[in-house]
Amino acid sequence: MGGKPLLAMNILACPIKTMEIEVFREVIKGGLSKVEEAGALLVGGHSVEDAELKYGLSVTGVVHPDRVLLNSGAKPGDRLILTKPLGTGILSTAIKGNLAGSETEELITQIMATLNRAPADAITAVRDNGYPVHACTDVTGFGLLGHLHEMTVASGVSARLIKERIPIISGCVDFVNMGIIPVGAYTNRSFYSKWLRNSVKDGDPVEMLIVDPQTSGGLLIAAPPATSEVLLQKLEESDYPFSCVDIGEIVEGDSGAVVLV
Repeated sequence: MGGKPLLAMNILACPIKTMEIEVFREVIKGGLSKVEEAGALLVGGHSVEDAELKYGLSVTGVVHPDRVLLNSGAKPGDRLILTKPLGTGILSTAIKGNLAGSETEELITQIMATLNRAPADAITAVRDNGYPVHACTDVTGFGLLGHLHEMTVASGVSARLIKERIPIISGCVDFVNMGIIPVGAYTNRSFYSKWLRNSVKDGDPVEMLIVDPQTSGGLLIAAPPATSEVLLQKLEESDYPFSCVDIGEIVEGDSGAVVLV
């Protein structure tokens, strides 16, 4: 949303009767490393005993009121840029079922542990140079379709996704074809399918991948073509580890509709 994080506080639930203290220590160290990477300070927190391990951060930051980026404001003609590949939910399910190896686990861990700071900084840089960015959101639990639907509803527009351009983590398609799909993906598909105008072949794996719930997914950015070109070039020249892709466009049409071609 264009904000800068300043302070963070830990929130930790500890199953002390079933887990070693070292696990909690490693969780805190991991969180601290990301707080520092984000340029913020860890200033304390709270821990409680619980039956399940839970961890999060309460974050305070700043943003100028005129610089807030919302998921509303997308305009016909805007390009849609996605900054991380899809499939962490499906691959996490495969790992839980002992169907994916350590290489897959390392890959999705890298994807989920990578902050969206580089794309966010790139957005700030292009805006500072006079290039408008109309809307932005992250892709998390509702999947690409759900979060794009929210953007199009809030903006009163439709969207057109190009199937061949949507980045997908290697191995996902095979697992979808095997039926290795998280429950959340079925829930998302059931709820959001009424707004999907699908022109791809029935049973295409991409149908499920666009509703796959992501953990720490990428940013979805709506911006004019000129801005998108500069933004993609800036990200390509950075040390950001993933390809950022133009996956479609904002179009006029029924508010909230998403067309997959």
